[in-house]
Amino acid sequence: MIWSMYEEAAPPGPLAGVARCVWRSASAGPKRIVPDGCLDLVVGDGGVFIAGPDTAAWSSVTRPGAELRGVRFTPGRAPAVLGVAADELRDRRVSLGELWGQAGEVLAERLLSGELTPAQAVASRLPEVGPADQAVAALIARLDAGAARVAEAAAMVTGAGQDGVSPAQVAEATAMLDRPTPPSAAPEVAAARLEDPGPFAVSERRLRRRFVQAVGYGPATYLRVTRFQRAVALAPRVDGLAALAAAAGYSDQAHLSRDCRALTGLTPRAYFRTPSTVDEAVRDRLRSA
Repeated sequence: MIWSMYEEAAPPGPLAGVARCVWRSASAGPKRIVPDGCLDLVVGDGGVFIAGPDTAAWSSVTRPGAELRGVRFTPGRAPAVLGVAADELRDRRVSLGELWGQAGEVLAERLLSGELTPAQAVASRLPEVGPADQAVAALIARLDAGAARVAEAAAMVTGAGQDGVSPAQVAEATAMLDRPTPPSAAPEVAAARLEDPGPFAVSERRLRRRFVQAVGYGPATYLRVTRFQRAVALAPRVDGLAALAAAAGYSDQAHLSRDCRALTGLTPRAYFRTPSTVDEAVRDRLRSA
């Protein structure tokens, strides 16, 4: 009998701040993958590739029962490891050979043979990885914490004409990217955990450009994605779509319906009734936080 599974675990210590999790999965059939603001290194079923940041759902199709393993990068951190801007990988699945040439093909062979794990492959590149872009990290943290509008969040980060930010504030903003928020927590509670991470000496226009390169798309698209992921996390605890929309930070149920159709290809009623294996795993992880 062919079975399906999906498991996540915290990344090994060396990957802290660069990876959100390591994971493995197997499926008896096609699996709907919805946007989450992340890039993944994926190994298995005869291939090794980078799954770029998605703007819509896609179907992962493997041989029945084939196991995939991977590393999910923290939003904004993959480009430093991969050596390519995230927007160049948007809505794409790119083999390591295409990304890094012969060196990528050799690494892919080692991964498929089991000589290296995905986490070890990522760790091998860390000596070349610089620190996180602090302004981008702060904007991501504010959007994840429930900001209603990009302009307001960006203004709080750039702090036009103000002085710099303390190292402690930067550390807190960056840590927010990897810190799970309990689904029961309202967006304003999550926001309260973030001490003022700005301002940074960067214009809003330049911040948005750097955000696209780091995340793969602009802050407005990321806000739509992270708000929908908040709805996915809250869904098991909230009765009714109108209540779910309000709890996740949507203006109304119609707003949730539009974003759900755009990001999953399904209506909210259909999507939340029959979530994919990946969606269930996200809920389980957040429920246990």
